[in-house]
Amino acid sequence: MRTAQVLLRRKIKRIAVKLEKYLGTPHPPSTRAKPIDMLIATLLSQNTNDKNSHRAYIQLKKTFPSWSEIAGVPWQKIASSIHSGGMANQKSKRIKKIIRTIEKEYGSIDLDFLYEKSDDEVIEILSSFDGVGIKTAACVLTFSLGRDIFPVDTHVHRICNRLGLTSNCKTPECTFQQMKPNIPNGKGYSFHTNLIRFGRKICKANNPLCNICPAYKECRYENKEIFAIKRTNRITQKDYEFMLLDNV
Repeated sequence: MRTAQVLLRRKIKRIAVKLEKYLGTPHPPSTRAKPIDMLIATLLSQNTNDKNSHRAYIQLKKTFPSWSEIAGVPWQKIASSIHSGGMANQKSKRIKKIIRTIEKEYGSIDLDFLYEKSDDEVIEILSSFDGVGIKTAACVLTFSLGRDIFPVDTHVHRICNRLGLTSNCKTPECTFQQMKPNIPNGKGYSFHTNLIRFGRKICKANNPLCNICPAYKECRYENKEIFAIKRTNRITQKDYEFMLLDNV
């Protein structure tokens, strides 16, 4: 293994440990949602926050207790049940199309066969559905199938770049591919979860709280010295801890 990759892996492990000391070590729920449920929940989480998407998911399940009911209703009815999650029209059309595609291609609205597939096979199958990318597929792998995978959304992508864990990555997909072989064994879920919490609490997109950052010395963010001298109000709320995909 090349020296540069060895050093990078050591840095990632150091940061993962620091975040666990700072934010705690997250553990997945004792029971996991079925793959089809996780897929729909992850689609609802796109371009909104976890609390809004959670409300949308709960209302969707209340309106349609079984996914088969969605296949035969107008998308407008689906949209009205998920409006709290934002982009309801687009998401409702995608959800209906995905459910009908699963039923047509696999004979039933069920994705339990994914348990027997490899990580790469799961990503290939799920990514073939309209509106499903690598991030969504990786979330199903991690949160439903229990695989040791490191999903990358826009927030995780931002932080990995700021910390210098990736090289010339312009998209979350690039970050996912570069980070994939370097995540410490058994830390996919923990590191993903803590980076999201870290991004909500400290390493925000705007006005990051660099003066209290536990990874400050590891960071390569060009403006960190500017933000490090800014005063930070005491953080008391814990909204950053709520994770939609742990509550499906």
